[in-house]
Amino acid sequence: MNYIDLHAHMISRTTDDYHRMALTGCVAVTEPAFWSGRDRLGPLAFADYFDHLTTFEPERARQYGIAHYTWLCLNPKEGEDRELARQVLALIPGFLDRPNVLGIGEIGLNRVTRNELATFLDHVELALEHRQLIHIHTPHLEDKYKGTKVIVETLANDPRIDPARVMIDHAEEHTAPLILEHGFWTGFTLYPRTKASPARALDMIEMYGPERLCVASACDWGASDPVAIPEFVLEARRRGHSEELITRMVYGNPAAFLGQSPKFRLPVPAPINAPVTPAPLSTD
Repeated sequence: MNYIDLHAHMISRTTDDYHRMALTGCVAVTEPAFWSGRDRLGPLAFADYFDHLTTFEPERARQYGIAHYTWLCLNPKEGEDRELARQVLALIPGFLDRPNVLGIGEIGLNRVTRNELATFLDHVELALEHRQLIHIHTPHLEDKYKGTKVIVETLANDPRIDPARVMIDHAEEHTAPLILEHGFWTGFTLYPRTKASPARALDMIEMYGPERLCVASACDWGASDPVAIPEFVLEARRRGHSEELITRMVYGNPAAFLGQSPKFRLPVPAPINAPVTPAPLSTD
């Protein structure tokens, strides 16, 4: 089954992972900017990171028939540093016209501090100014509900925000209703230690239905699985869910959200009698 992983930090994965993803049906990934495991040393480190995400990584994915897209930001964990935030935000507009950039993300909150919120709002302003989609990180574990509530209420109180153009990611049982009732998209993250297993994600879909819901691996440098979505597909089939529902969750819904960007293009399936060798994918 073809699928889209709309949250995968491929800069931290090996080329073998692209191979595995291609073999299991991945046709596109989107890669939000994130924390590297240590704070970056300054704005030039971010400029180099953004250049990597918009040049090298799309080419690496293309070799396996996978379309690669990205999101740009200063991540929430480093958002506490307001001076660094101002410097990085000044860099981002210079990258927004690159062909694989879909929007601003993953922005959000980490410890839900005043500085983090100010940096979050600066990113939202940037997205609105440049008509970009927004991808949002919600805090981990004990700060999850508090941070999600602050994010949702802040955005809901701004009449300029179209909830259909915002993905509020890493939802759990106690935060998904809050996100969905305000009209935002949300994601269940198939990340075993700090987020959700495929079985738990499917439990939540059975609770809330498939509307404006997606699943993603969020694979990165931690203990994570770049083929977590196929594991989700297997679990859904074990439970007897229809192929229509499964396809909607792993392909139709992410394509609907991401397709709001004119840059997002899925590979066109070849006709039945077409040559076996596929044409190179474009990142336009």
